[in-house]
Amino acid sequence: MIEYRNLRVAILGAGSVGAQVASLLLEHGDELASRVGAGLELVGVAVRDPKAKRTTDIPKHLITTDARTLILGADIVIELMGGLEPAREYIELAMNSGADVITANKALLATHGPELFAIAEQVGAQLYYEAAVGGAIPIIRPLRDSLAGDRVHRILGIVNGTTNYILDRMDTEGDSLEEALAAATELGYAEADPTADIGGYDAAQKATILASLAFHTAVPLESVYREGIEKITHAQVLAARNAGYVVKLLAVCERMVDAETGVEGVSARVHPALVPLAHPLAAVHGANNAVFLEAEAAGSLMFYGAGAGGVQTASAVLGDVVSAARRHVIGGPGVAESTQANLPILPISSVTTRYQITLEVVDRPGVLAAIATMFSEHGVSVEAVQQSVRPEPVQDGGAPTATLVIGTHEATESALAATVASLDANESVAEVTSVLRVEGIQMPELVR
Repeated sequence: MIEYRNLRVAILGAGSVGAQVASLLLEHGDELASRVGAGLELVGVAVRDPKAKRTTDIPKHLITTDARTLILGADIVIELMGGLEPAREYIELAMNSGADVITANKALLATHGPELFAIAEQVGAQLYYEAAVGGAIPIIRPLRDSLAGDRVHRILGIVNGTTNYILDRMDTEGDSLEEALAAATELGYAEADPTADIGGYDAAQKATILASLAFHTAVPLESVYREGIEKITHAQVLAARNAGYVVKLLAVCERMVDAETGVEGVSARVHPALVPLAHPLAAVHGANNAVFLEAEAAGSLMFYGAGAGGVQTASAVLGDVVSAARRHVIGGPGVAESTQANLPILPISSVTTRYQITLEVVDRPGVLAAIATMFSEHGVSVEAVQQSVRPEPVQDGGAPTATLVIGTHEATESALAATVASLDANESVAEVTSVLRVEGIQMPELVR
């Protein structure tokens, strides 16, 4: 028999995720209570518009527009409204009133996470956020708890389902970016304004959260280097496939040493990358997400599954509800955020990786040798060159051109930037068509 009093649960927001969480709490409340040791009583769902259409039916007596009163009467507050304000105000109010908080708000955590974690620690509350990255994929708790005693070196994450669907469709169906985006929009994967997804902003927010957890260091959102997929063409995707790669938008978080200063720090970046077809991430299709993690003791780990969707994300939210409820029943201070390493945040110029550079050059003797010299002058070693000649001139009256696809050995981002600048300025180079980083070939030497 359950002897502990019922725990009062409040939900803020009744969109696709909020409505599903409410429905599952009502439907499976008894089963969840048996896992927790206390009843879970949904006391209300705060919404902006009580008459709005919901994906699931919520009893009318639970719907309210008075979020503040609802928060002050709850033991556990689930914030699923999104945005920065009033979400931040409501979370602070909940924690200061003694409630634990569960959120899926990646934008808020990426922007104000350190402040919110500081409040939670000060007042003895707990802030859970498993659903903020990867939807149903359990990645936050493994990083925060299971791997807390290990040394994480690198994370490669496909953390945006919309862009993965688009790039996968360009690869498997031969679509252009525009055609794949239209298909994603029709299926509901992409918003009417897809900028946050295809521009890499959503993935950058998640990279901030992952890097901060993995390296026990607060990584500000503004320090995350970001490139989207707007300039990716079907020709690039096809060339990647022919070379043994697939194009993915990756969130890359790694512990590294700056080659020039010798300083150990962390880097977080989001950009399109070439992933070898043999790498597990190359097999992540559709709108799925995956996080590939390299740790010193645990080795390589991969977490894979649905990265979005109301029911899937609700699963992660309810896992946090059970954890929060158990803490109330059992007692104790909960798990504090570990951001005490205070490693410096290294800029993108410090990053060392491989590259694939595609050039359109004038087809005449000596051009290839001149280009190889430019790479050498900037300390970038060429690993492989593929050349195809286009007999027709690039412009009326112009000379025939050739396409060069140049793969490099590992080089620093700063050396690459200098090389590309030289290529751009050279009269034999008609165009630098693309510059793509190559990730996932092998792990850099471990930092010890």
